[in-house]
Amino acid sequence: MPAPPPIDPRRDVTGLVLAGGRALRMGGAAKGLAELHGETLIARVIARLRPQVGTLLLNANRPDYDDLGLPVIADVIGGFPGPLAGLHAGLLACATPWLLTVPCDAPFVPKDLAARLAASASRQRRLLVAASLRGIEPGFMLCHVSLAKELGHWLGAGGRKVRDWLAAAGATEIAFADADADAFANINTPEELARLNALR
Repeated sequence: MPAPPPIDPRRDVTGLVLAGGRALRMGGAAKGLAELHGETLIARVIARLRPQVGTLLLNANRPDYDDLGLPVIADVIGGFPGPLAGLHAGLLACATPWLLTVPCDAPFVPKDLAARLAASASRQRRLLVAASLRGIEPGFMLCHVSLAKELGHWLGAGGRKVRDWLAAAGATEIAFADADADAFANINTPEELARLNALR
């Protein structure tokens, strides 16, 4: 059997921006709409991710993000069970073979994220996660749509932690050891946002 053609991120990958959480550490405000140097975090994420993939979706469970011009996909599993519920909803809505997730509060997404993860994907490697010098970066995943049912069962059984799912599903870690120190930084608190806003 001939080897399948390499994955083309612009053809075969849909990007999913994860903004479905309650942002409790940000006081409940829509975290992606917080501003860094006059631009919202989610706008920065979209600008970096859009050129890497063919299609973009947004996972959100609140109306704050309805005006961004992206299809908004709400969690199918209720109760805010975490980012895996966003991944699950995205996989169900995805029209391409692969789905790439990025958190809405990660304004320095590597511009080669999709290409580097896709280069290692295959029939045997259906779930890939970026890994920086500090370890795996659970919000930055490339997942084949065939995992949607398996993930749905896992969430239905009470699974919640992304790291546990990655381990259970046999995720492949892809090293980004050469990435900038802030490449996978998530802004989770007002203090972190203030620190970055103070840098020029």
